[in-house]
Amino acid sequence: MAILSISNLTKKFKDFTAVDHISFDLKEGEILGLLGPNGAGKTTTIQMLLGVLTPTGGEINYFGKSLGQHREEILEQVNFSSTYTNLPWDLTVRENLTFISYLYNISDRKKRVARIVDIFNLNSLLNLETQELSAGQLTRLNLAKSFINFPRILLLDEPTASLDPDVASYIREFLLNQRKEFQVSIIFTSHNMAEVEEVCDRVIFINHGKIIADDTPESLAESIETSHLELVVKDGLKRTIEYCQNNNYQYKLDNRAIVIDVKEKEIPEFLRSLMDKGVFYDQISIEKPSLEDYFLEITKKGRIK
Repeated sequence: MAILSISNLTKKFKDFTAVDHISFDLKEGEILGLLGPNGAGKTTTIQMLLGVLTPTGGEINYFGKSLGQHREEILEQVNFSSTYTNLPWDLTVRENLTFISYLYNISDRKKRVARIVDIFNLNSLLNLETQELSAGQLTRLNLAKSFINFPRILLLDEPTASLDPDVASYIREFLLNQRKEFQVSIIFTSHNMAEVEEVCDRVIFINHGKIIADDTPESLAESIETSHLELVVKDGLKRTIEYCQNNNYQYKLDNRAIVIDVKEKEIPEFLRSLMDKGVFYDQISIEKPSLEDYFLEITKKGRIK
């Protein structure tokens, strides 16, 4: 069931159309990736979903109700986090979380703040002013703030940016657990394609304000024919490079290793041709296409400019 429905959403600024008649649904408990290059229209879309920007046209419905007509009621159940927004710098972590809690109808604010502090491991930071925090700590605080009302829908813009890998991994696991336990629905933007593949059920690619793809990460990756063939060449590296150049195969070098972009169905013939040229290798690995390969492929085709 759709918990959020967007129909023909449009935003124009003078002669520029930032979002151009996009339509999609967010299902209950779904994690939806909203991807695209800088300037594609992602941030403008999120700002309209939050009621910060007024759409030029189209409809936004949460829980079967119009955002324009039921804004206060809807936003009680929605929250947002972005690495690109700042909380008041001269307030402590504790003060920020406490004051933000007053934006929502929370019965026991002290207990709720304590729960959020524990979940995001903020105890050692409680008395620090926001301006004293590192980039990773600020990201963690922003995420903590977004859970203060235990929302039904979360809009997350680069939620793990600036975080150490172990903390980012914890946050991804936390989001997946929240979805499983409470059926939280999430719209998730990120430039980390591996992260998107790990957490998102479905991905929407947006560019120039239009949706150009809407499918699962797996299906989008499988639409790319080219695999990455890595060889650690024992003898014949120059001959391998010459063969790639003569046959228009893209490749990258790393000492004796070479990674070649080859269509999966062409790999047996490619290896046979290298053997015929007297090329010997110690190791071989084949990496199938990923979501990042899909992004790069449509970029190369000029679908993203």
